[in-house]
Amino acid sequence: MKFHESPTTYINQVAIKVQSMERSIQFYVDVIGLKVLKKNRNHTVLTADGIYPLLQLEQPEKVIPKQARSTGLYHFALLVPTRADLADVLHHLIDKGYPLEGASDHLVSEAIYLSDPDGNGIEIYVDRLPETWKWEGEEVVMASKPLNSRELLSYANNVVWKGMPPETIMGHIHLHVSDLTLAREFYCNGLGFTIVSHYGNQALFISSGRYHHHIGLNTWNGIGAPTPDERSVGLEWFSIVFPNMIDLEEAIKRLTALNVGCMKEEGYYKTEDPSGNIIRLIVE
Repeated sequence: MKFHESPTTYINQVAIKVQSMERSIQFYVDVIGLKVLKKNRNHTVLTADGIYPLLQLEQPEKVIPKQARSTGLYHFALLVPTRADLADVLHHLIDKGYPLEGASDHLVSEAIYLSDPDGNGIEIYVDRLPETWKWEGEEVVMASKPLNSRELLSYANNVVWKGMPPETIMGHIHLHVSDLTLAREFYCNGLGFTIVSHYGNQALFISSGRYHHHIGLNTWNGIGAPTPDERSVGLEWFSIVFPNMIDLEEAIKRLTALNVGCMKEEGYYKTEDPSGNIIRLIVE
């Protein structure tokens, strides 16, 4: 089953705020390997395939550095098609000398972690075959074991780096929230996602269609963490794609029943989770 197309509900774009547009473009093109699709002074759209937007950069007026211990982006996660692709990314990052912040075997996937120059978190990962994932009832078994980087690098194509594979997509997003109970009510009772994993009482992983997770939610910045200043580096918004307008309208009805506002904009509905994370609700 495909986990990032109908009939699942999934993440397809993320917009982040940065302090220097030119510095960020250089990083996301030279280090991460994305391409510029559109650009003006304060806004840039990045793509992997040259056609579809994947990541958007915003430079607010009077932007301020990322505020610590607040809600917002923990990381966005770029999903590459194969282990060889992830090996090529790792080989490229080693060649560039860009510092990694982690590398993990999650049983369902293999991942490397880093941050952009502003401290926005990034995961680049590849999924293992879904038929190898282990389930205990309704929860998928995940872990954070050390990545066997030596073995992974043996899969590298050993060719000149040409950037992210065109098939790269936004695999998931992981958020800092202030309260897991309120987050669960919003994302599960409201938007319709299902819990697929707990990490103690500090994190939840939720998905549609039995993916290992489309959204991660954690309170690692503290229960009751504040929403950052709107000028702060970090998450601007992310988009959730529903299979059809009927499913989207049902989600809006559920959110309305929870006293959550949804505003109709051109091409999407805008809402906000209890921790101040802004979301665009769209259909394919």
